[in-house]
Amino acid sequence: MIPVAVPDLSGNEERYVVEAIKGTWISSSGTFLDRFEKEFATACQTDHCLAVANGTVALHLALLTLDVQPGDEVLVPALTYIATANAVRYCGAIPIFVDVDPGAWCIDPEKLAEAITPRTKGIIAVHLYGHPADMDAINQIASAHDLWVVEDAAEAHMGEYKGRKVGSLSDIASFSFFGNKVFTSGEGGALTFNDDALLERAKMLRSQGNDPHQRYVHRVVGYNYRMTNLTAAVACAQIERADTILARRREIFETYDRNLTGIPGIKFRPVMPWARLTPWLYCLTIDPEQYGATRDQLADYLRENGVDNRPFFPSMHQQPPYLELAATQNVHLPQSEHLSATGLNLPTFTGLSDTQIETICNLIADRARAAN
Repeated sequence: MIPVAVPDLSGNEERYVVEAIKGTWISSSGTFLDRFEKEFATACQTDHCLAVANGTVALHLALLTLDVQPGDEVLVPALTYIATANAVRYCGAIPIFVDVDPGAWCIDPEKLAEAITPRTKGIIAVHLYGHPADMDAINQIASAHDLWVVEDAAEAHMGEYKGRKVGSLSDIASFSFFGNKVFTSGEGGALTFNDDALLERAKMLRSQGNDPHQRYVHRVVGYNYRMTNLTAAVACAQIERADTILARRREIFETYDRNLTGIPGIKFRPVMPWARLTPWLYCLTIDPEQYGATRDQLADYLRENGVDNRPFFPSMHQQPPYLELAATQNVHLPQSEHLSATGLNLPTFTGLSDTQIETICNLIADRARAAN
């Protein structure tokens, strides 16, 4: 079985972890933590980075830092991984589902204004499947209504919007380093920002509300959301090979494009002219009438022939924990529903060979020929 994702740990990951173990710095302090925070902030063109335990924690901590309160409304894209809405609910706030646009597949700026109410406090802009959201338009709307903006950049490491790095385009950005991400530390996450006051508040909340100047004095109810030095050791080894990892993954995307061109019913992921896509998971959508099979039928066929794959995320308003909430919002989200029903992710990892990609694409072409 060709898997969807395999982490690339071919650099200094083992060496750095062993170094951390031998130095006995294995918890939430150490040189690799300091190094990671400095290097990732630089990579994202921000003043600050704060390392945390995972991507969901990062998003929750961002909202806590911005003082999201029970009953507040937060605008979120309907098409995203469920952690985005879950983090809002952790705060007792209410996620308001907004459709995505057909170009970027991210939260639609044209739909934002009509979703704003007096209870709206902010917007989470998810850079879905590695494509940046239209941040200028989103920030302009936020500014006009005195709202904050958080980037959920879990899937978009080193992506670019109009030449600016993802993670530097809002009040706070959150990242994930889960095992299937472009850069991984197993688990692990980060926040990036430029505001010193937000950094200090996030630091305090991350570490049980501890006063940074007085040990065991806790100013607020906080959380243990810290990254370990062991995790940071792996992350440092990943970031130092960022260019190499990204280059190979871009080659993989290009090879998929070449081999899939011309197959009826196969639709490529659009990329806006102002965006530089992060090559996370290779995305396509299936037109069942043209292709001769549905997305799910193709997915089953690929798995039967040794190729793992993933459907797109279900639209949030169709997820069981949010059905009742979505019903009260009376949402109409045709673009999110369409992509959820037709989108497929193919294997994407640096060790994927061109021969394997050709095998995958030949299977996709064979399934189309059999139907037509």
